[in-house]
Amino acid sequence: MKTVSSYGAELRKQNIPIRQTLDIYRSAVSCLTEIYAQIWDELAAITEPKKRFNTAEHLVHSTKKNQARFDFDLCFPKMPSYLRRAAIQHALGSVSSYKTRLELWKKTNQKGGEPKLVCDNHAMPVFYRDVMYREDTEEKDGAYLKLYDGHDWKWFRVSLRHTDMEYLRKNWAGKRAAAPVLEKRHHKYFLRFSYTEEVPLTRASAKEQIICSVDLGLNTDAVCTIMRSDGTVLGRKFINFLSEKDQMYRVLGRISRFQRKHGSVQVKSRWAYAKRLNTELGRKIAGAVTGYAEENHADVIVFEYLEIKGKISGRKKQKLHLWRKRDIQKRCEHQAHRRGMRISRICAWNTSRLAYDGSGTVVRDPGNHSLCTFQNGKRYNCDLSASYNIGARYFIREFLKPLPATERSLLEAKVPSVKRRISCVYADLRELFSEMELLKSCINTGRYTADYLWCGNLPYLAWKKRMTAHVLSYRRIRRYLALSLKATEEHVTLIM
Repeated sequence: MKTVSSYGAELRKQNIPIRQTLDIYRSAVSCLTEIYAQIWDELAAITEPKKRFNTAEHLVHSTKKNQARFDFDLCFPKMPSYLRRAAIQHALGSVSSYKTRLELWKKTNQKGGEPKLVCDNHAMPVFYRDVMYREDTEEKDGAYLKLYDGHDWKWFRVSLRHTDMEYLRKNWAGKRAAAPVLEKRHHKYFLRFSYTEEVPLTRASAKEQIICSVDLGLNTDAVCTIMRSDGTVLGRKFINFLSEKDQMYRVLGRISRFQRKHGSVQVKSRWAYAKRLNTELGRKIAGAVTGYAEENHADVIVFEYLEIKGKISGRKKQKLHLWRKRDIQKRCEHQAHRRGMRISRICAWNTSRLAYDGSGTVVRDPGNHSLCTFQNGKRYNCDLSASYNIGARYFIREFLKPLPATERSLLEAKVPSVKRRISCVYADLRELFSEMELLKSCINTGRYTADYLWCGNLPYLAWKKRMTAHVLSYRRIRRYLALSLKATEEHVTLIM
């Protein structure tokens, strides 16, 4: 599998004409967007992307053998060729997106507002190697960028943050980076380097897999369980960053007190700080989950499919809004793929509501929602029980999905609770696995022989009744597996 990772290195030297370079690049993109919007019918007739790009470049750039139709070169003289082509590609994408959205709007009977082509943009330039970006051979934390100083394009030396470059040298040494892209975050400029890797993912069968089932929650950040296909639990871990959450809740308290006194107009910077703390908390949770799965040699990390729709209300409204569940899963997915692990998601209904031992619904403690009481009186951690159920549902799905309908119906008759995926718990996995092992040990698929024909729990002497697959089709046991019978065999059996 091909994975793309990126990292931003901060530019330490700020007295360079980055602002002028951004202005002229965005002006070029705006100019090209207006030009291509006028002649889009001509460009849309060209279906091949490479030919369309070459035609678009010939319209604005003059060469010895080509005379441009528009005076783009006069408005933006001496612009580097690679930067001009990046601007052309960005403008073509903007116009193409606008035309597509406009056609969809017309097909839907003009519902909603009409799409608009916005020429003003926030495009960021790409510094292609050798022509726009060069590494400094004398100093390891330096580089040279080709920037516009208001009169001409010149090379300027910039210093990159030492810790960022140390991270790149430590983790990405020997791997070629793509052309860096300029970006601006929190009033600072960064060069973002991208790396592409080809990583083979694990191909273990379901019975040979070791999974890490993860229950993301509000009380505990994550509860991880390492599980085998037969339900054996190899390890458990509670991941909870208490100090980070305490710091974020203190900031939220300050924001609440400030808004009561001064209103909600002057707290923009405070909310930005709280958002950064929450984002960093999500990064730490994702790193801890992936690290624990790799430590225990897990093949798959299993999450719940969490999709909250509609308006959120109640006492925990703010906590639910700040819960970065999808961001954590997305980061875990990227980190797991880099390590060769797979990601899977299961239905989240009733994973926390049902007890893992099959005793029924649980009753949460009013004082501590992390604890619950089962119907049989057992007290247990609710998130840990949910992580057991998450892993069990994954294996039940992987066991039953590839089976033929006859074999699946046979197992569902033995374990009726696995018919509905939203009611499966850990105890059902243990029972299903034992039934599958029993079925495997009783049926000899090479000789098609055994001693008894089982219908539910009632044995039939097959050789006395001379039962065949044709006879079975008229009996009440037709839903069970029927093996092909050999005439030369005296003892013929189907063990269900």
